[in-house]
Amino acid sequence: MYRDFTYIDDIVQGIENMLLTPPTGEKSEAPYKIYNIGNNQPEKLMHFIETLEKAIGKEAKKEFLPMQPGDVYQTYADVTDLMNDFDFKPSTSIEAGLGKFVDWYKEYYNISD
Repeated sequence: MYRDFTYIDDIVQGIENMLLTPPTGEKSEAPYKIYNIGNNQPEKLMHFIETLEKAIGKEAKKEFLPMQPGDVYQTYADVTDLMNDFDFKPSTSIEAGLGKFVDWYKEYYNISD
C-alpha cells in the first residue's frame, strides 16, 4: 500500500504562501479556492514503518491484516493548483520528516535514548 505523507513544516509553509496572496475572486467566482497541500509522492507503507523504526532505533511489532473495508491501495495529493498559483510544492523527504518528528517527540516528552 502507498500513502502520501506530508511534513508539518511543508503544510505551514503552504498556508503561509496562500495567506500572502489570497484569491480575490472574479464576478463569477467566490473569493476562495481549495488547495491540496500534500507531498504528491506516495511512499510504500512498509518504507514509512522501516524509516520510523530506524529513526526510533527499535523494531515495530507488526500485525499484517488483509485490506479492510474502505481501504484504498494508494493515495496522494494532486498539488497542480498549488504549484501553478504559488510556485510551491512540499519537498521534505520521508526520511528527513520522520527524523525531525522523532527528535521533536523525544525532546517534547523528555525521552532519552
